[in-house]
Amino acid sequence: MSAIACGEQKRKKRRTGLKQQTPRNIEVQRKQELLNRIAPGLLTWYDKSRRSLPWREEPTPYRVWVSEIMLQQTRVEAVKPYFARFMERLPDIEALAEVDDDELLKLWEGLGYYSRARNLKAAAQQIVTEYGGEMPSDYRELLKLKGIGSYTAGAVSSIAFKQPNPAVDGNVLRVIARLLEDNSDISDQSVKKRVEDDLRPVMPKDRPGDFNQALMELGATVCLPNGAPKCSNCPWQEFCLVGLHGTWQQYPQKAAKKARTIEDKTILVIRTSRQVVLRKRPKKGLLAGLYEFPAMDKKASLEEVREWLKKQGVEAVRMEKLPESKHIFTHKEWHMTGYQVLVDELEPMGQDESLLFVETQEIEKNYPIPSAFAAYSAYLKIQTGIQKMKGTTL
Repeated sequence: MSAIACGEQKRKKRRTGLKQQTPRNIEVQRKQELLNRIAPGLLTWYDKSRRSLPWREEPTPYRVWVSEIMLQQTRVEAVKPYFARFMERLPDIEALAEVDDDELLKLWEGLGYYSRARNLKAAAQQIVTEYGGEMPSDYRELLKLKGIGSYTAGAVSSIAFKQPNPAVDGNVLRVIARLLEDNSDISDQSVKKRVEDDLRPVMPKDRPGDFNQALMELGATVCLPNGAPKCSNCPWQEFCLVGLHGTWQQYPQKAAKKARTIEDKTILVIRTSRQVVLRKRPKKGLLAGLYEFPAMDKKASLEEVREWLKKQGVEAVRMEKLPESKHIFTHKEWHMTGYQVLVDELEPMGQDESLLFVETQEIEKNYPIPSAFAAYSAYLKIQTGIQKMKGTTL
C-alpha cells in the first residue's frame, strides 16, 4: 500500500470514529457543562434561604445521623418535636445503645417505619463495640453500620466530617433530573449511583456538607415534588432545562408502583373503666415489637364479633361501633372497622399469651402503639362512666 493510500485510510478511520462518537460526546459535554455551573449559585442561594433547623444548630455526627434517619420518608415539621425528645432522652451514642426497646419505640411512636429506630439502636451498639463509641468518619466504615446506606453515609461524612461524598435522595434525584431533562428512571439504583458519580467531582471541597444540604433544601422548598416548581426562586433559573423549556411535568421519570394489597381488619378495643387489652406484635415483620389492639383479619359483622368474643370468654356489658379507618403502608393498606367492647373486669382470654391487660394511664408512657391505630387509641382517653363515648351503642 502506498504512503498516500495509507494516509487516506487513517484519515477515513478518524472521520468514521468521530462520526460515531459525536452524539454521545455532545450529550456528555452538555451535561457536564451544566453540572459544572451548579455549585456557586446554589451555595449563595443556600446561605440566604436555608431554614433554621435544630439539627443544623449543632451538627455533631450523632445529631446529623439521627436527624437524617428520622427525615427519611417523614416531613421536616413532623420530625422537629421527635428529634427534640429523642435528643433529650438519648443525648449520645452510648445512651441509644443501652435504651430499652419499648422506650425506644415509644420515643418513635407516630413517626412510622419503626425498623429505622431498631436499626439506629443496632448501629449504636456496633459503634460502641467496634469503634469505641465514636462515630466512624470514613464513608466505607459508615456503610458497615446497620441501616446506613449511601445517602446517610454521604450526609454524615459530608456534614459532620467535611468529606466530599454526595448524599443523593429522592429530592436530589428529582432536582438533577429536571436540571438536565434526564428521562432515566430515578427508582433504578443504577441511576442513583450515576448521579452520585456525576456530583462528586463538582462538589466544593471546602463546603461539601453545605452543598449536599443545599441540594436537599432546593428539592424541598423550590423544586417541589407535587405541583409546579417555584422557578423564579431557583438559583439555576438561567440554565435549568425544564425551567427554560417548561417541561417540569415530564420529569423525573419513575416506574409505576405495584398496586398495594388491601387487608380488611376489625379492631376490638376491649376495656374496663381503667384497663384495656393489648397484644404485643412479633419481634419480626410489620410493626415488629409494637403494641396493638386485638383484631380479626376480616371485616366482621356484629354477630361475628360477638361469636369471637364468646370464644375468648369475654362477656360484653356494652358494645359500641367505632368509625372506619384506613392506614397506608408502603406495599399494603389496612381497611379497618372497630368496636369498643366494655366489660366489668378483664380475665384471661383464650390461649393467646401475647395479650396483656394494661392500665390506660400507663399506655402513654410505656406502650408504643403505632399510628395505624390512631383512630382507635384515641378512645382510650375517654373515661367510661364519666364521659359519654362517641361511638354508636349496639
